[in-house]
Amino acid sequence: METIKQSKVSELLKSVDFNKEVNVKGWVRTKRGNAAVAFIAVNDGSIIHSIQVVVDLKTFDEELIKRITTGSGISVTGKLVESLGKGQSVEIQASEIILYGTSDPETYPLQKKGHSLEFLREIAHLRPRTNTFGAVLRIRHALAFAIHKYFNDRGFYYLHTPIITGSDAEGAGAMFRVTTLDAKNPPLLPDGTVNFKEDFFGKPTNLTVSGQLEAELGALALSLVYTFGPTFRAENSNTPRHLAEFWMIEPEMAFYDIQDNMDLAEDFLKFLVNYALEYCSNDLEFLNNMYDKELLARLKSIVDLRFERLSYNKAIDILQASGRKFEFPVKWGVDLQAEHERYLVEQHFEKPVILTDYPKEIKAFYMKQNDDGKTVRAMDVLFPNIGEIIGGSQREEVPEKLLQRCQEMHIPQKDIWWYLDTRKFGTVPHSGFGLGFERMVLFVTGMKNIRDVIPFPRTPQNAEF
Repeated sequence: METIKQSKVSELLKSVDFNKEVNVKGWVRTKRGNAAVAFIAVNDGSIIHSIQVVVDLKTFDEELIKRITTGSGISVTGKLVESLGKGQSVEIQASEIILYGTSDPETYPLQKKGHSLEFLREIAHLRPRTNTFGAVLRIRHALAFAIHKYFNDRGFYYLHTPIITGSDAEGAGAMFRVTTLDAKNPPLLPDGTVNFKEDFFGKPTNLTVSGQLEAELGALALSLVYTFGPTFRAENSNTPRHLAEFWMIEPEMAFYDIQDNMDLAEDFLKFLVNYALEYCSNDLEFLNNMYDKELLARLKSIVDLRFERLSYNKAIDILQASGRKFEFPVKWGVDLQAEHERYLVEQHFEKPVILTDYPKEIKAFYMKQNDDGKTVRAMDVLFPNIGEIIGGSQREEVPEKLLQRCQEMHIPQKDIWWYLDTRKFGTVPHSGFGLGFERMVLFVTGMKNIRDVIPFPRTPQNAEF
């Protein structure tokens, strides 16, 4: 007997080739029926919808059908027919069922529906089987693919930057140490400090917080590069917006000024949202109906509207004139908080905003200084429901100015001599930005907690799965 090739549920639900033998493999979502017939909903993760399998109980072993419960892994062979029931266009009339793995209904955590997202975080190893997390993970994949497509189609080169690094690109200091030294008995210098020369790399090293500095090196040779990789922050932040391990997309472009940078960021974000609307319609419709009734309308508005562009100075004036009593008072020189950013986006302009020209004291050392001596050519893209989704700048290419900022911010030259070197040999104007991938997924899915848009969240006191 010829083996029938497995078909995806997503393919079968679109098929109009009826009365042919098909095979589908997946997990049981529900089983119902009566003494004569059983209806088994099978999902294989290829689409949010399940396919209905109709089982004539007279032709199957009764014990086999009893053992098939919610969560079981099965293979079904049968005839694909047009469905007469409501809710599905096709169904499979089963002729053979193989039970791969049972699922005890007394202990299977997903036996019942309606679990809270908080509960599902506690069983992250099983939550991808739910409709919600299946949808989120498919959208996450689509966005990741779209990112590579966008940059590849525009002549960018994908650069793999180090995960283990000896520098702190952000100057934040909240980094995870990488070491092979004995934690209980490390080698010591005469002054009692750790002798890192005996460590694996011969110096202190950490998990990276950003691939930007290394990406700049690539851009100053290949012109257009981007990174897409994991980054790490050892901040003890238990908030819906923070993770200890997350993914960043960081393009760096030689010969781009701040205007070019803003144009690219806006076009990039619109491309990603439009890609999701086009290729993730089933999942987005589900999330719109289940979690956020305004999700689809909000996504479409991003594509249709031109982002508002204004200076930090103008933003401060708007916030001070708003009459709103913010938790964090507004004055020139402060770093804007999420409440300020969301007011500008959601209340004042009612569309995404790009802020530029921030005070240099609140921004990183590598940002290009403006002629006023007070501000730098930074840019932040602010989105509804999210706040800052992209942060970037034109980079300082003048050697003397970059060195001066390093000295002002007490950044040792010995740690970034290689970065400073690029300004000595063929320096050119260049720009770049960083997009937090999880924040993008958060926006596109309408989820409220960043822990719900990454498969296995890493947060303080949590590295279980």
